[in-house]
Formats: sequence, structure tokens, C-alpha cells
Amino acid sequence: MLAVANLQKSFESPEGQRVAIVNVPAFDLAAGEQRALRGESGSGKTTFLHLIAGILAADSGRVAIDGTEMTGLPEAKRDRLRAEKIGYIFQTFNLLQGYTVLENVVLGMSFGPHGADRAHARQMLERVGLGHRLNHFPRQLSTGQQQRVAVARALANRPKLVLADEPTGNLDRKHAREALALIREVSREQGAALLLVSHDEQTLADFDRVQDFGGINAAAKA
Repeated sequence: MLAVANLQKSFESPEGQRVAIVNVPAFDLAAGEQRALRGESGSGKTTFLHLIAGILAADSGRVAIDGTEMTGLPEAKRDRLRAEKIGYIFQTFNLLQGYTVLENVVLGMSFGPHGADRAHARQMLERVGLGHRLNHFPRQLSTGQQQRVAVARALANRPKLVLADEPTGNLDRKHAREALALIREVSREQGAALLLVSHDEQTLADFDRVQDFGGINAAAKA
């Protein structure tokens, strides 16, 4: 499902030097697999997810999603591949404040292979327990409810791969456990692979397979 090889990304420091952030020689995730990466803030794990999703362009290396190469594509084609294959769950939700809950999910679907299917968007929001909040705006929701909208939006296009970046970081413990259970359950129902990154040990404890990001990222050892 996901194959990474010799993936590298660096940024220029204020002093004008190139600083390596990600250098992952190899990483693979099987179809339907659920795995977590442990990493502290600033370790490069968010950059790693952004490279996988094509949000950032790699300096070098290879990322393949469901057999399709991501690296080397121009930005517009990376955006299309992400819309077709990947569901991304952000820590900060990234909901559009001027749009209703339903509109946020429908708009996200409009870029995917199935189009803006309002009926399916409603079904996804009902699935995450927000069928009664379709016409509310994000500011009218609790943080836990906003994260559930973000989950519905990420999974509405039936992605092959779900990337979750500290998805419980802005939630209290009760809502964090609910959100994590929901992400894992819906991903499993849809047959999607799930890669979650976090520094929270209670979140990581729910996964059978957890890897230290520093163990796969050679940049951390440089």
C-alpha cells in the first residue's frame, strides 16, 4: 500500500545552511495495516507525513501509494493523487469556518474520485455521531465534535491510506480515546491502511505495532 525508499527532505536554516529533517531509507505499510510512529515535537514526523501525502515535495527518494508514484509529480498531480488515495487527519482539524459541517465534508469530497456526494457525506457524519449537527458551523461545535467532522471528511472519499497527525493532541483524554477508536474503526471498515504519528503514550498504547520515528529517520542520528 505504502512504499518509501531513500526519502529525503532538508530546509535552509537562518544561517543559510541546509539542515536534514527527514532521511528515511525504507518504510512500508501493508494494505489494511494500522501502525503508529512515536516521535517528539520537532522530530520531523509531520514533515514525513507531508512528504507521503505530497503536501511537500521531497528533495529525493520515492513514495508510492497503492502502486502509484507520488514523488516526482508536479504539484497539481500530487494534489489529485492525494484526493484519490489519501485521507489526512490534522491535529488542528483544518475545518473551513465559513462552511457548515455538511459543507466541509462535501467540499472535501469534491476533489476526490467519487465527487461531491451529499448523501454519502450525510451518512459519514451520521456514522461519526453528528447527523444532528449537519447545518452547524465549526465554531458552534466542541473540540471533540470538530475532530469527528475532520475524521468524516478524511474518510468520506474511501481512501486507501489514512494519515493521522497527532489527531488527539487537542482533545481531553475522554474525547481523545473516542476519536482514536473512531479513526481506527472506520479505517478498518473501509479497508484503509492507517499510519498515525504521536508523542502521546496512551494513544500509542492502543496500537499493536509502534515504531520510534527516530529509528527509521537517519536525519535524527546525523
